[in-house]
Amino acid sequence: MMPLSMQKVGEPIEIKKVGGKEETRRYLENLGFVMGSIVTVVSDIGGNLIVNVKDSRVAIGKEMANKIMV
Repeated sequence: MMPLSMQKVGEPIEIKKVGGKEETRRYLENLGFVMGSIVTVVSDIGGNLIVNVKDSRVAIGKEMANKIMV
C-alpha cells in the first residue's frame, strides 16, 4: 500500500483505505473516494492531483492525497 500522491499518472488503481479524522474521511467519501473504488490520476502538479473518480474529475491537495491509500 502507498499513498495516492505517489501513484503514477494514467494508471487505474483501487482504493484500499481512506485515513484521517472522521470529518476528513467523510469529505473524501462524499467526493467518491471510498474503499474498493477505482481511481486514475490525470495530472500531478507539484503534488496536487487531478483524479478521475466515479466518472468525474476531482482536484485534491497533496495533504488529502496522502490520506488515501492505494
